[in-house]
This record gives sequence, C-alpha cells and structure tokens, in this order.
Amino acid sequence: MKTITTWKGDLVFESMQEEGGSLLMDGNLKKGLSPKALLLAGLSGCSAVDVVEILHKMRINFTSLQVVSEADQTDQHPRVFKDITLTFILKAEQADLEKIQKAVDLSMEKYCGVAAMLRKNSLIHAKLQLT
Repeated sequence: MKTITTWKGDLVFESMQEEGGSLLMDGNLKKGLSPKALLLAGLSGCSAVDVVEILHKMRINFTSLQVVSEADQTDQHPRVFKDITLTFILKAEQADLEKIQKAVDLSMEKYCGVAAMLRKNSLIHAKLQLT
C-alpha cells in the first residue's frame, strides 16, 4: 500500500492512493477532514466493509448502515486517542440481533486491520443500534 500526500497551501493537503481516489485533509477543518478525524473515518470504513460482507454471507438483508465514531484524547501531547466508541446504526426489516452483533464482533476482533492497529494504544468499544 502506498499513498502520496501533497501540500496544497495553508494547512490543506491532498492524499492519493496508487489504486486511485483522493481526499483533502485540513488542519483548520474548513476544506477537508482533519488527520485525526480521517483516522476515525478509516476505522469506521474498515469495520463497515467487514460488517457488510459478513451480513451478506449470513444472508441478512438491511437497507442502511451508518457508523458513528467518537474518540476521547489524552490531555498531554502527543494527544492520542485513549477511548474510541463506534456505534453501528443498522436498519433491517427482519433484524436478527444475535447475528448482526456477531458480524460487528467479528469485524472488531478478527478482521478489521485498522482496529487491530489502534487497539495497541486505545480502548475500542462497539455498540449496535437497530432501527
């Protein structure tokens, strides 16, 4: 995996990956996500991909999935995430709570590489909310 991050002026940077796709990061939060917000988004996206794939394999139909990530940081520099909470909000007509929870747990404990990396320094909590 390789990314290239290019300064665009002020505190704005554009990051691209070799396979294509790009995004803006901004230290002033005006033109893009902050680097730390992007890290949380990466965790949310990684786990969401896992959950969708697992639910499809379990033949569980759903109409929407949203992952809300929140983090508390340490008080001293470097201000790292100490606690991260992911809330998986899923809408399904025939919701099998046990299977859906299993999908979330498998992602967080086995498949999501971003969670595995962050878990070395942060406590990660996952909650499930069915609508």
